[in-house]
Amino acid sequence: MPAPHIVVMGVSGAGKSTVARVIAERTGAPVLDADDLHPPTNRRKLSAGVPLTDEDRRPWLAAVRDRMRERDSSAAGGPGLVVACSALRHAYRDVLRDVDRPVFFVELGTDPDLIAARLAARRGHFASQRILESQLRTLEPLADDENGIVCSIARSAAAISDEVVAAIGDCVTPHEQLDSGRDPKLR
Repeated sequence: MPAPHIVVMGVSGAGKSTVARVIAERTGAPVLDADDLHPPTNRRKLSAGVPLTDEDRRPWLAAVRDRMRERDSSAAGGPGLVVACSALRHAYRDVLRDVDRPVFFVELGTDPDLIAARLAARRGHFASQRILESQLRTLEPLADDENGIVCSIARSAAAISDEVVAAIGDCVTPHEQLDSGRDPKLR
């Protein structure tokens, strides 16, 4: 089985980009920050504190998935991408799972007070603190058909990375679970 893509998911300010970079360093995988693929219209909305609609997200998620597919084609035997992406809803994660290798999700748990403090201290990012409440309402926890773990954001990025690297060794796809009897969800 090829090494999975790892999607670090959660609301703005949870630490997705930082955790993704640390995981990428630990695994030797390339990192992709999905925020870099937002079109200018999405960036303007987020900067103004306007939540994105599903229509806004559709081409953005397709662009992220396409980058994952490019990695599948160019490095079939190598590591997948480590992707920092909000991936708040199951349907959004389904788009990201439409690739040729397993996808392992790292859900960064929500601590609204800690996240609000991080967002208040953040400089130079287009997502404003005003979208946090909307994202917390939108967030759907990992479902039974999604490989992944939930990690506390109160822990360091290095500690979360250690947990992810340990869990990836046990990662199986739902299809393999049917054959082996193992539970694919690592939570």
